[in-house]
Amino acid sequence: MTQSRAKYEQFIQDLRKNYRPNRDWGEGRGVFLVVGHFIVGIAAGTWAFSLYFGVADGLAVALVLAGLGGLAHLRFLGRPSRVWRMATSVKTSWISRGFIGLNCFLLGAVLYLVPRYLGLWEAGSGLSSLGYGLAFLGMLVMLGYMGFCYTSSKSIPFWHSPLHPALYVAYGLRGGVAALLILLWATGKTPELAQTLLPWWSWITAVVVVFFLLEIHSAMTSGSEAARQSVHEMFAGRVALNFYVGTLALGLIVPAFITYSGLSGSVSLAAMGMLGIASAIGDFFMKFSTVKAGVHLPVWTRMSLQH
Repeated sequence: MTQSRAKYEQFIQDLRKNYRPNRDWGEGRGVFLVVGHFIVGIAAGTWAFSLYFGVADGLAVALVLAGLGGLAHLRFLGRPSRVWRMATSVKTSWISRGFIGLNCFLLGAVLYLVPRYLGLWEAGSGLSSLGYGLAFLGMLVMLGYMGFCYTSSKSIPFWHSPLHPALYVAYGLRGGVAALLILLWATGKTPELAQTLLPWWSWITAVVVVFFLLEIHSAMTSGSEAARQSVHEMFAGRVALNFYVGTLALGLIVPAFITYSGLSGSVSLAAMGMLGIASAIGDFFMKFSTVKAGVHLPVWTRMSLQH
């Protein structure tokens, strides 16, 4: 059976179900979209915290991550040569806004970092200031647009939540702290900064947990059977293993234990790096699980909403 035939058979089987699982994002080439959103969010958070704490190498890492996130988005597209069309619907599409924000960030970050690494013009010059502004604007868009992309999908009630954008902003900031911890471990520089980042990780993680629980509560009390089915898929269905092992065990329990040890005493820089890695892995699986758990409204319900 050819791949296209297999996809067709799977689509027919899904249509026979009351609640068709999402397979456009999170399966096959769609995994690259999740990866792209994950990396771009970390890039934005890394840039934000690197600016705040004055970590120049962190700014460079954020630029590289943003570029990798853009490449993942291109890999998701069926025809990358038509990527320019992503910028043509900025008034109505969060994908277009995200595309423009990412490109503003890439251009701005290059202009801002050139004085530090290449010295082609002075830091604080007009070009450098322009780069700072473009990168900062792009960073804000990158932090928020991903959540709005999912929220705008009305056919999947689990994603259609006002908390989703706020949750993705929190994920991006948590990912930024994780990336800096990994960078400090890799370079061996400023171990005291790693200790300073632990409370930041703790508070942002607490916000993530609260937002996530509120979103689950909203899904369970929304009156939408499709939203409740998505919650079931995450906790007891086809993505439960990803959620419990990737999100809870690796992404929450392991780094929380390291953080507790660090706040109550002292831990090595290597342990801080492991905290960052585990936290980042957990963030990826959280996003992956949320995408995979999404189920569509029944076809007849969607038709009635359209009319």
